[in-house]
Amino acid sequence: MKAVSKLAPGYDNMSLVELEEPIVSEDKIKIKVAYTGICGSDIHTFKGEYNSKNTPVVLGHEFSGIVVEVGKNVTKVQVGDRVTSETTFTTCGQCLYCQEKDYNLCPHRTGIGTQVNGSLADYVIAREESVHLIPDNVSLEAAALTEPIACCVHAALEKTTIQSDDKVLVFGPGPIGLLLCQVIKAQGAFVILAGITKDSKRLELAKELGIDVVVDTLREDLSEIIANYTDGYGADKVFDCSGAVPAVNQGLSLTKKKGTFVQVGLFANKKNEIDQESIIQREINYVGCRSQKPSSWNLALDLLASGKINTDKMITKVAELDDWRTAFETVMAGDEIKVLIKS
Repeated sequence: MKAVSKLAPGYDNMSLVELEEPIVSEDKIKIKVAYTGICGSDIHTFKGEYNSKNTPVVLGHEFSGIVVEVGKNVTKVQVGDRVTSETTFTTCGQCLYCQEKDYNLCPHRTGIGTQVNGSLADYVIAREESVHLIPDNVSLEAAALTEPIACCVHAALEKTTIQSDDKVLVFGPGPIGLLLCQVIKAQGAFVILAGITKDSKRLELAKELGIDVVVDTLREDLSEIIANYTDGYGADKVFDCSGAVPAVNQGLSLTKKKGTFVQVGLFANKKNEIDQESIIQREINYVGCRSQKPSSWNLALDLLASGKINTDKMITKVAELDDWRTAFETVMAGDEIKVLIKS
């Protein structure tokens, strides 16, 4: 089968290769991949910015497909089912986090597309526990966005809660920021999305997606805008999807006293100068957020099935597996919102 593999650590070192088709066993499921979304982490891996210890490895972890074979212990999934899968492939099953199904925190977890071969291929293997049936009214294209939507669900609905009268500020109009805004809007809250001038097309898209207010922080006074919409108190909830330290520090000062700030975006550096004074003096709940867990997926699929997430506007390009490199270059150029690769 064809597969896009990270062959060695460092910049690029990726190629379309021929591999043997994977074999199912026990609780494993073989999926004919339909679509795979290119994630920001895939781009970081391409650039050599992640410590790729498990090369060679096939990338891809945002995907949908059709079951073509099941292991002997599989009972809930059948050949022909349309499915998507969590990224968790194995866990220790013993730690406190596994007992609570917080698989994203298991210290021995392995993930699809990172430690084991992923979905940028004709076929991918997933474990039955991680597989979810796609609702009948959700397309395979839309279902390929379930994983990033689940990450947003985890941030907005599990690491905190959203009330219908909340005023929420989101930094970063990338794919995660735009999906997160839709998850929050689905709860009835008022959403303000902040970006910079180079994000102008994405900010315009946010308006089309129904986001209440979009702000170019290089041209507009975000502090004044937040004050106007919150009677000077600040945003009830703030989510950073940018991983940009200046945005985080601006957001901390605009968070309501006793409000919640959720860190979704990853920083370039492990240690950063964060405005801890605002966290202390404003009694802010500064919350870390990592990936997603099983419960996140159920909520994400419900949002897709109910039409609360506009995937048609989010998916702006579909490329063939043979054209994976052009697709990656397109994502890196910032010309598209969400790019899918069709297997």
